[in-house]
Amino acid sequence: MIAGGLPLAQLATLLSTMVDRTVVERTGLSGAFDFELNWTPNRAPLRPDAPPANQDDPSIFTALREQLGLKLEPAKAPTDVLVIDHVERPTPN
Repeated sequence: MIAGGLPLAQLATLLSTMVDRTVVERTGLSGAFDFELNWTPNRAPLRPDAPPANQDDPSIFTALREQLGLKLEPAKAPTDVLVIDHVERPTPN
């Protein structure tokens, strides 16, 4: 991943999809950052034309810690949830 001018809140959103969990940005750092992050994905590439992953690259968790100095820590925190408790087919007009 190569990013230019990316706020950490957006990185947290991207990471949420990569680790299949909600990631909350709690660094307290503001501003936008340029960085390159190399890791071995746990699943198939998102695009069929994407180059194969380098199996020598670390996991996303290790890459964040070693390359960016960030650490994902499991924690419980309130989060917004959308609950659909009822669905009906529309009636014809």
